[in-house]
Amino acid sequence: MEPICAPATPLLPSSVVIIRVSGERLGQMLKPLVSLGKPRFAKLCRLRWGGYSEKSLVIYFPAPDSYTGQDVVEFHLHGNPLLARRFLEYLGEIGIRLARPGEFTQRALLNGKQDLLDVEALRDLMDATTDTQLRQAQARAGRMPAWVLEAKASISKWVAQAEAYIDYGEDEEVNMDMSELRAWAAELGETFHVERKRSASARWLRDGIRIAIVGRPNAGKSTLFNALAGEDRAIVSELPGTTRDVLEVRCQWAGLPLRIFDTAGIRVTDDPIERLGVARIDPILQEADLILHLVPILDEGPEPAILASLGPFGEKVMTVRNKCDLGVGQGICISATSGNLSQLEVALKQRFFGKFAPDVCLGALATARQRELLAELSYQMDLIADLSNDVPSELPASLLQGAWGLLARLTGEDRAELALDAMFSEFCLGK
Repeated sequence: MEPICAPATPLLPSSVVIIRVSGERLGQMLKPLVSLGKPRFAKLCRLRWGGYSEKSLVIYFPAPDSYTGQDVVEFHLHGNPLLARRFLEYLGEIGIRLARPGEFTQRALLNGKQDLLDVEALRDLMDATTDTQLRQAQARAGRMPAWVLEAKASISKWVAQAEAYIDYGEDEEVNMDMSELRAWAAELGETFHVERKRSASARWLRDGIRIAIVGRPNAGKSTLFNALAGEDRAIVSELPGTTRDVLEVRCQWAGLPLRIFDTAGIRVTDDPIERLGVARIDPILQEADLILHLVPILDEGPEPAILASLGPFGEKVMTVRNKCDLGVGQGICISATSGNLSQLEVALKQRFFGKFAPDVCLGALATARQRELLAELSYQMDLIADLSNDVPSELPASLLQGAWGLLARLTGEDRAELALDAMFSEFCLGK
């Protein structure tokens, strides 16, 4: 917990650069540089160090009511990157080292100023690239979900009752009603199962959906690519083989964060460049969450050669009939040219969100770590709900302790299995 410092704004030419410092008894350590003013009030100061003189706003946040739980001081300097580097060097000379990525937030977690769920939401907020991802992160930030708080309170009562039953059951006539325990576990387990399903859908809002568009030449792949992207990113032409490389765009469409890949038309060709483009399709299909096989409405059906090449990808393939303005077909029909994509929107939301509307998944836990723990919690409660009346008392006590431990890992209260350094390495220096 030695004092740390870092730029809280990018070191680029700008009007202001903010240098943040966190540590114990900063007033004494910074005394040669500045006299700290009233907490949470900006104080205009003249800073002098190593031959430099700078007018700065200084804001002091005393412990424990600060972001990190330690004393925190912010220096608002003129936005010259060289000036900021010289100031950071001076802070290092007086014993305030440069922070590691995410170390400010890590200290906030260790000092009880934030829980792990809030930290993960903050990381997602910093990484968000679409409006939906921003809303998803903000819905989870700043507060622990109500169902988590309720589950903790509920499980803790049963843990206490189970331990009392083991320790004093025979002497003090303490009883544990197994029927009541099973009913409670089934009800709480249903909450975990619902949250697990919401989490499985919410991951697509957090991570985005990777969609590869494939089909024969002139199936309308680039037109659909542009329509989903909302801009002309791919060249559209009636000449077959126009797209010769894989094009990629990240966008938001119909409220869904997408990562779309436009691929070369699949066919046998003598053009070496076009063949190279076709050869690059397979790695894209391997990584895609969904493969949209575009088939023009006037075609009798998908070409056998293309179906054979898509065979290994099984359920990842969704066939879409394009150019429905020219005819009538079965299944999912669209017109990429006219922008009639309503059936595709319905199909995507049904496939990735099931009975949940995307907005219902805002605020749901969505990281791989969270989804794994939710699955374990659901399984744990199912085990308790299936206990018989004659099981040894130690068994329900052990299962209840296990459920409590899983919740503690979910919120970060149990840090024994957390790789904090790896987790916070994804943050920027001043966060």
